This record gives sequence, C-alpha cells and structure tokens, in this order.
Amino acid sequence: MTKKALISVSDKTGIVAFAQELVQLGWDIISTGGTKSALDAAGVATIAIDEVTGFPEMMDGRVKTLHPKIHGGLLARRDVNSHLEAAKSQGIDLIDLVVVNLYPFKETITKTDVTYAEAVENIDIGGPSMLRSAAKNHASVTVVVDPADYQGVLEELQATADTSLATRKRLAAKVFRHTAAYDALIADYFTHQVGEEKPEKLTLTYELKQPMRYGENPQQNADFYQTALPLAYSIAASKQLNGKELSFNNIRDADAAIRIIRDFQNRPTVVALKHMNPCGIGQADNIETAWDYAYASDPVSIFGGIVVLNREMDAATAEKMHPIFLEIIIAPSYTPEALEILTNKKKNLRILELDFSQHLASTAEKEVTGVLGGLLVQNQDVVAESPSDWTVVTKRQPSSEEQTALEFAWKSIKYVKSNGIIITNDHMVLGVGPGQTNRVASVKIAIEQAKDRLEGAVLASDAFFPFADNIEEIAAAGIKAIIQPGGSVRDQESIAAADKHGLTMIFTDVRHFRH
Repeated sequence: MTKKALISVSDKTGIVAFAQELVQLGWDIISTGGTKSALDAAGVATIAIDEVTGFPEMMDGRVKTLHPKIHGGLLARRDVNSHLEAAKSQGIDLIDLVVVNLYPFKETITKTDVTYAEAVENIDIGGPSMLRSAAKNHASVTVVVDPADYQGVLEELQATADTSLATRKRLAAKVFRHTAAYDALIADYFTHQVGEEKPEKLTLTYELKQPMRYGENPQQNADFYQTALPLAYSIAASKQLNGKELSFNNIRDADAAIRIIRDFQNRPTVVALKHMNPCGIGQADNIETAWDYAYASDPVSIFGGIVVLNREMDAATAEKMHPIFLEIIIAPSYTPEALEILTNKKKNLRILELDFSQHLASTAEKEVTGVLGGLLVQNQDVVAESPSDWTVVTKRQPSSEEQTALEFAWKSIKYVKSNGIIITNDHMVLGVGPGQTNRVASVKIAIEQAKDRLEGAVLASDAFFPFADNIEEIAAAGIKAIIQPGGSVRDQESIAAADKHGLTMIFTDVRHFRH
C-alpha cells in the first residue's frame, strides 16, 4: 500500500524540495490550502484534504482537518487488529508522515498594530490537533514540526523506507514541546488581555539562545534561554561585536548592569559592576568624564569587571578604558575609532551593543526566581519615586548640594545587595558596603572604602537602620547627610542620634532590598 504524508505548513521553508523527494520515494501527499497551492505550483502532485474527508473546507478554513478520516488515519495503532479493521470498514486510509507547523501566532501578536480579532484568528486549532495525534502514535507515525528535521527524515526514508523508533520518539517529544510553547503564548496573551494578575497556572515558555560550557562553576551544567517574545532591552537582544562567548556569570552580571543604568538616563552615565554589585557609578556632562568618575569610584574592584555606558562610546573614553582588564563593555553604539581602540590586542574583551531606546519597556518584565520545588514571581523594583514625597526627619535640612547628592545616592543604592550601604557625592560613588549580615558591618565597609574622600559625601541605606549604632559610625566618619527608608521601631533613636551630631536625614518610605 502506498504510504501517505499529510503536509500543511505556515512556514514553507524547504517544503517543496522535501515533498519532491517524498514523491520520488513513492509517497502520496495530502495537502491543504496555501501549502497545496505552493506544491501544485511546483509540479508536486497532491491530494486535496476534502478528497480524503469527503467534506469541504469551510468557515474560512477553520474546519478542514478536524475529521475522523484524518485523525483516524493518524491515531490507528498498526499493532491492534481492531484499529485496522475499524479503519478499513470506515474507509480510513492510514497516514504515516505528518509535516505541520502552525499559524504564526507569535509573529502576529508582536506586530505593533495587531488587533485582538487578528490575534484570535491566528490561533491554530487543526494544526496542533494533527501534531498531537501523530505524536501520540509515534510508534507508527513520523511527525515533523521543524524544517531543520527534513533532511534527517529523508535520509532515513531513503536508506530504509522508514524512520527509526528513536527518531520518531525524538520528533514526538519536539512536537509536544512545540505545541506546549504555542499554547503557553496563547494563554499568556489572553491572561494579559483580561488583566489577570495572579493566574492559577503560570505558563512560561523560553527558547534556547545559547548552550553554555558551564554555569556559575565548572561542575554546573547550564544553558541560556530567552523569552519567546524577545525583549529589545536585554542581554539576549544585544549584538556582540568582539570577544569570547558570554559565560553564565557574564550574562548575570551584564543583566544587573543594564538594570542599574536604566535609572540614570537623563545624563551621561557609566556604571562599573562586579559580582552583580555596582563598584562604580559616574555621571557628568559627557561620557568621558562620567567614565573618569566611575573608574575613580574603585580602581581596584573594577579590574575584571563589567562597564556599561548610556551614551555612545567615543575614542577618548576608549583610550582610557583600553589599558584596564575588563570582561564586558556595553554601550548603545561605538564610533569606528573607539571600536578599533578597544579591540586592539583585546580579542577576548566582550563588546556588546544594545538598543537603549527600549529601556522603559523592559521594566514590565516579571522577575522569576527559582527555588527548590517552585518559582517566586514578582514585579521589578521600578516604583516611581519623587524627592517631593520624601521627609526630612531631622532638625537640620539638607543643603542644595546635599539634596542633589542624596538623590544620586538613592538611585545608586537600589541594586547593591542587601544589607546595602552606598556613599556618594553628587556625581560619583565613593564607597559600597554590600551584602553583609548586619547593617553596621556594611556601613563600616563603605566608610573604609570612601575614606579620605568624605568631604561633602552622603550615605544611602537600602533599608532602615535597626539601631542607632549605624548613625554613630556615620557621624564619626564625618558624613553629614543620610537617606534611608525609615520604618524601624527604633527610628526615633536614629533620629535623635542624627540630631545630636548635627546630621540631616531623609526618610523615603520606600525600601530597596536586593537579595
């Protein structure tokens, strides 16, 4: 009996050549709609779907393959006589190969002018049904959803007139991943359309961007997946212009860097980062001076670090960066001269170009953190804040210079790991105390790093001070202005200590823990 293949694809890449080879091997081809037209135009003989079903395509193509003569031909077990007898009695021909890919739902919903009706119309029903039927019966049926698999399937058919069970299992697994991802996108689209904030099922789908040599450590296996709907302001969307492949730790650090610099778009800014903590931030009227400030923040920690600029990299700035060992540089663009300087004898330096114009859109992305047995999901810490909402809780008011520095410090503290302390002036970071198990230890680390540069410095804390000993340490260092969320049961003790030493202190009522 002549074997039959059912072909119905939206992505017609390589399908004509594939079908021509099947015909050469003696297969009959059943096809539908636009696929049939494309094959007919290429001279490939096809059988129309309505010839098989005895039922016309109708309702603008919504109803054509959802028919027992199709699904019976796919689902009939070849090792069960009752299945084969039922197929014969009902005039159902067996289908041995299915080549289907789906309506372009993802491509449709990513269009800027897409309508709800258009999105709905691009939800494929018959395609997933055929794929799932064929994949379920992979003991006998070969199912192909990816044009990349055409050649391998043909080679097996040419060699043995059939595919191996191992191949059919592999292709079936791929189908179920494909349809699951397709359904996840649809579910996510409708969830957003109806404004559901806490769905009872969380459907996430990601696509492999980059297999990795290892994870945080060499003994850990790892891969880099990106969201199925690409995010323009993300490391996955960046263009690598030079250097080695990004590692697991590179990607995490680079992601932290581009999150930080989002908050500093109004002026030329450079952020230097190490182990997901900022070790330097500089702002100025030009990017070269901003780099000078960021580098001066901590010339030791920047070694082997990551640098991100929110303005074009120019030759003067590149000349200053070139002698320093850096892992990654990220910028929205590079002058040809700057790129030539940075790559000179620096074949391993990873240079990334990223479109900064979409940075605001990236704040809508949810943060997902894995824990054993589950996921934690939260909004990003992108709450809108205004200094007009802050409260000066001490007798002394900040000077205008201190106010500017406090605003800079409050932006800078946000991505320091908790317990986080940062010391700045109005244009650069001077000291960072990240991730200690008690806050006074973080204060001491930041002060030690900023020593000899504390004239006019201010200090920010990502959460409240639980005890007044923090204020005593700060006052002893000569720092005169503090910004913190407030909210401790001992706030009054901290306020009293600040008043005793003539400090000014602002409460923001917003906490910025970063674990």
